Amino acid sequence: MPRQVAERTDLLPKLADVFRTHGYEGSTLGEIGRVTGLGKGSLYHFFPRGKAEMAEAVLADIESWFEVNVLGPLRHPGDPRRSIREMCHAIDAHHRGGRRVCPFALFALGGAREPFAPALRRHFQQWSEALARVLVLAGRGPAPARTEAADAIAAIQGAMVLARAADDPRVFAGAVARVEARLLA
Repeated sequence: MPRQVAERTDLLPKLADVFRTHGYEGSTLGEIGRVTGLGKGSLYHFFPRGKAEMAEAVLADIESWFEVNVLGPLRHPGDPRRSIREMCHAIDAHHRGGRRVCPFALFALGGAREPFAPALRRHFQQWSEALARVLVLAGRGPAPARTEAADAIAAIQGAMVLARAADDPRVFAGAVARVEARLLA
């Protein structure tokens, strides 16, 4: 029988799903073990500092994806409209049209926010700054661009919460489409 887990990185999608489903506080080692198929000893082999290290690894993995797929297009020196479309498409695809929650948002709202605060702050700050730069390239002034970028990110993150609460992913997909239309206007 082939090994299910060859490397630590093989665990990250499963760990992300556990954190998305249960939040940081609700993700027990028992649930993590059940989803990954590993016992506590194996989990500690891959993550010696336990659940906190697992969460850090998940956030870092998502941040790497985000750097390429969201920040990459925003930092691209080409057409700002194309960059905005690519950002919105990547966000919608990554969150599966509102069916998959953002661990950054969950951790920011959860009771265990403090250990992850620097990563959370950096994530949203980089996104906001990159989007604001694109909006300046599209013709907005610097101050309105910063405000519009913050509003867009807040709308996307808020729509994710609302879609989950309503159990209706259309809420998220609609919000992303409206954010894109506003940013392109």
